[in-house]
Amino acid sequence: MQSLLTINAGSSSLKTALYRTAPFERLAVVKVANLGHEATLSFTTGGVRSAEALANVHTHDDALAAILERLAKQFGALDWRAFGHRVTHGGREFRKPQRIDETVRAQIAALSPLAPLHQPHNLAGIAAAVRLAPNALQVACFDTSFHRTIPDVARRYALPRALSDEGIEAFGFHGLSYEYIASTLGEHLGARADGRVIVAHLGSGASLCAMQARRSIATTMGFTPLDGLPMATRSGALDPGVLLHLIEAKKMSAGEIRDLLYTQSGLLGVSGISDSMKELLASAEPHAAEAIDLFVHRTVCAIGSLTAALGGLDTLVFTGGIGENSAEIRTRICSRVAWLGAELDTRAHREGRAVFSTSSSAVALCVLPTDEENVIARHTRALLE
Repeated sequence: MQSLLTINAGSSSLKTALYRTAPFERLAVVKVANLGHEATLSFTTGGVRSAEALANVHTHDDALAAILERLAKQFGALDWRAFGHRVTHGGREFRKPQRIDETVRAQIAALSPLAPLHQPHNLAGIAAAVRLAPNALQVACFDTSFHRTIPDVARRYALPRALSDEGIEAFGFHGLSYEYIASTLGEHLGARADGRVIVAHLGSGASLCAMQARRSIATTMGFTPLDGLPMATRSGALDPGVLLHLIEAKKMSAGEIRDLLYTQSGLLGVSGISDSMKELLASAEPHAAEAIDLFVHRTVCAIGSLTAALGGLDTLVFTGGIGENSAEIRTRICSRVAWLGAELDTRAHREGRAVFSTSSSAVALCVLPTDEENVIARHTRALLE
């Protein structure tokens, strides 16, 4: 069977999805978690999920080998035609999905300092696929590409022009997620999908995207995935003077500041308890409540800012791990944007309907599951053909 595999490589995980190329169809989702520790493999096909422990699985190579072995056991010999990879940062170089060769790999690697939690692991996934399936087409799909439609005025920082000319600008991220949501909005909203839409991708990484005619015109993340909303362990937007203070008064090094902003801040830093929104919502600790309140406050403020960029708001969409699964967070945010004319239908929300606003609401409220694998697979198949 001619097949392609999508790969989303994290620091301690490898998530994949198997697709048959013709007829195009997703057959399975396989994920290896806890790399380097007590690794586990979860396998989902036909709506049935199973899980098993893995021995001696420490690297992305090990994980991909285990996944390919499990897929062969389930589906027999597979003719691997292509592997599609999620890559976080594409910089100015990559405006669309790209066939991967040594030059492209070097360009992706050069962007690693701008996405240190993601890019090195994306590269590890690519390296594993190249080694294990050397004859297959390798395709990079970039989280920044969807935002190349953002106007220059929304990209520019108020820095000397020479720095802008060197490539210091706002790029935006979570583009594969936003691209998928944009492709499905019409099914739920009809013609309204082409209006003024804000999509809230809320998860361990969190950002918002303002869309007009389903194209990105503004987003909360900027030069790196560190900007914008507070996240699980990332700080989000800061006064640049804070960094100068840490350097000058606290004598912190660049590495120490990087670690502070990427891994010690956000929900974890404010609460001192956990980086999990689910755990914080269940906690009675006051610092947990403060972390949740800050997350909601910053999200609501960002919605206001993007509404101004759009000149009004027709639709607010929630997606991502928190956006899809936390009715409490959606309720808190929606109550704070009632001034825009957003009215939540309590019953529709409780029943889990995709559209949960009242019929008289000036702003449609939606919750839609994202599917980055679908986007990666479609782009990979297009380049394969």
